[in-house]
Formats: sequence, C-alpha cells, structure tokens
Amino acid sequence: MTQSNQGHCVAVIGGATAGAEIASRLADRGVSVVVFEQNKRPYGKIEDGLPRWHDALREKEYATIDEKLSRRGIRFVPNTKIGRDVAFPELVREWGFSAVVLANGAWRDRPLPIEGADAWVGKGLVYQNPFVIAFNHAERGDLPGATYEVLPGAIIVGGGLASIDVAKIHTLELTIRALAKRAISTNVVELEVKGIPKILAGHGLTFAELGITPPTLYYRRRVEDMPLMSAPEDADAARIAKVEAGRKRMLEKSTEKYCFKVEPLSAPEALIVENGRLVGLRFRRTKMEDGKLRTTDETFEARGPVVISSIGSIPEPIEGIATKGELFDFKDWEIGRLEGYPTVFSVGNVVTGKGNIVASRKHATQVSEAAVEAYLGVGGDDRSAAQEARAGVSEAIRAADEILATLGQAKAPTAEQIALLQERIAKLQRAVDYDDYKSWMERVGAPC
Repeated sequence: MTQSNQGHCVAVIGGATAGAEIASRLADRGVSVVVFEQNKRPYGKIEDGLPRWHDALREKEYATIDEKLSRRGIRFVPNTKIGRDVAFPELVREWGFSAVVLANGAWRDRPLPIEGADAWVGKGLVYQNPFVIAFNHAERGDLPGATYEVLPGAIIVGGGLASIDVAKIHTLELTIRALAKRAISTNVVELEVKGIPKILAGHGLTFAELGITPPTLYYRRRVEDMPLMSAPEDADAARIAKVEAGRKRMLEKSTEKYCFKVEPLSAPEALIVENGRLVGLRFRRTKMEDGKLRTTDETFEARGPVVISSIGSIPEPIEGIATKGELFDFKDWEIGRLEGYPTVFSVGNVVTGKGNIVASRKHATQVSEAAVEAYLGVGGDDRSAAQEARAGVSEAIRAADEILATLGQAKAPTAEQIALLQERIAKLQRAVDYDDYKSWMERVGAPC
C-alpha cells in the first residue's frame, strides 16, 4: 500500500454498488482505500438479488464495479467478514484507519410482522432473499441445497420492486410449464422481455386459456403509494399527484405484461395454520385518511399454497454496533453516523434498507421514472434507462465529500501505524490466497 499524498487510509466494508462507488471516489482523491468483502466476488445483490433475466444490467454493473475496484490506491480483501474475521471495534479503533465506511448492504429479510411467523419458515412461509437466490442459481446448479418452489396462487406480501420480481418469477415459470404441456418452448428471458401476453398471442393463446392461478401481491397501502418512484422532499401537491399517477401507471403496465394480481390496502395481521402448515393469512383492510394510513374494522382471509414475505431487507447485525429495532442505531441517517464511532460513515442499503441498485446509488434522491420502468421491464425494448440510476447526487458522493472534509481536519497515521496496517492487510490477503484483483477475479470465475 503506497501512502497517499494525504497520508490517510480508509476502510470500506462491502465492495458492491455503494462500496465500490465511494472507494473509487476516495482513491481518485489520493486516499488509500482497503475494501473488505465477505464474499469471494464483490457484486453483492447485483449477483444474487437481481433475478436472472436482468442480464444486460448485471453485466454492466459487474464491469463498473470491477473498473472501480481496480483503480490505483485500492486494496481488495475478499472472503473476509467484519464481525467474524475481524472485530468491528478493533478495526475502527486499533488498526489505524482514518475512517471506516459501512457499505455492507441489507441481506436479511425484514421479518413478517406477525407474532410467531418465523416458526413456519419452510412450512408454508418463504422469504424473498433465499427464494430469489435459489431461482438465480437453479439453472447452473452451483449452490447445493438452494431450492425454490413456484406454486399457483401464491400469496406475496410486499409492495416494492423486489416483491414485483417475486410475482414475475411465479407467472413466468408457470407460463413456461403450461406452454411446455402444449409442446411450446420458451424461456424466462424471452417471456420477461416480450411479456407474457405477446408471447401467448403468437401462439393464438391467452393467459386465461392456460388455466394458471396467478400470484397475488398484497400491499398495505394504496397502489399510488408503492415505492416505485420518489417525489422530491419539497414537492408540491401537483408534483406529488404526478408521481402517484406515475406509480399507478407503472404497476398497471407490469401487471398487464406479467399477469399477476395486486390487492392494495391489505395489512397482514394473523396466520392461518392447518395440519402443521401455514396455509394463508388474515388481512385487515386499511385506508388513507388525511395522508395517514389507518386500519378499518374489515378483515378478510387469503389462502394459498405458500406465503412469500417480501417486505424489505435489513443489515446483518455486527457485534459492536448498536441497533434500534431492525436497523443500526444511526445518529445521522444522511451519511450513517454511529454514536461512539466518530470516524464511521455508512452508505447504501445498510442505511436505506432497500435492496436495489437504484437505492444504493441514489440514497435520499429522486429515482427517475425511466430507470424504474426499465427495471420493471415495462419501458419498451430499450433497457438502457436502467443504467441511468447513477444520475444525480448519490449518497456515495456526499459521504465521500464528508469524509474528505473530516480527513482534512484529522491527523494522518504515523509511518509505524501505516506499516502495521499494511502487514495486517497483507496477512488477511494471504489467508485467502489473494494476489491482485484481476488475477483473483480470473481465478474465482465470473458469475454465470
């Protein structure tokens, strides 16, 4: 590690979208950066959180991350989990880093908010993250033990982009099965790009004729409230109405193209268990009143072969970091500052809890309608708009500026501290047989 002209070294925990972004920005400004990645590859949810039909988006993101992490001044430490292989307080306070950035994402599913729900995991209840990961690896069979099941009439609890992905996986695969019975061959990518009705029309069929019971996505708020696009904080009533209309239009396009159902204003409140298995949920109707979500006296039951919870992701706990509820207890949510750790910053999904690329790059900023439409697959054949997620001011830029300002006021580590830090990093790299980024990535192999 060559000491930068500023003499500071910053640790970044997590090498995916947000981590690579802030690491490259700091390195470009003369700061030495060490990126710790718990996996062998740095791609995070880009590799396993995006359903496999997002090929073009995924490949471009891989290339972007590789380019950023290969820059001069960045050292990469794979297969090393902070909190397991290195204690977080020790890393922050004893290793000699001038600052530490949490960019480790949100990998745990937010629990379904019904008491006792997790007792039924694998017995009628499935969580989004393992479901999508298993779906992604199923074709290539490189994740032993990872299984998923697509059943007609699934109940999906959610409302964001990830829950729509879960619904699409169901209707796409159910359609493929139904067509195979008619000796018609297609695949997930073709169906996702062209849409189910268009493919079926080419064979003189309709979705209704297939006899498929589609999944239903239950959302506790209105369709207009789905987090598919954001309104600026200072938006007036007219702008908010436009955003709400845009959300509704996006969802309508998605349900038409992928043939799933949506039941809004439905909050899950109780489990329906029969014969040792979760077979459905009781929902309570909600309503929006004076801009606030309120419950009503009306309830209803929904039954299905499986309940898939897709209500968001939360960061894995790290010993030494206080939590408040399901998230880290940040005292400053803009750039993720932690009480008792004045040199720690946070970016991306570890702060937002949103498991998507757009949120990682555009924390607290407006997501362009075109980008989200392209992600959903309802923006036409041109998917390039999804790459515009990096437009605007990202949280990584703000955090990098804040860190640089902090470093400008801080005392740089001594030569002895830098030497000790270099040896610690080299020891971790030797432990996983790491040499350099390019050679390592060639050895571990690109994701399929």
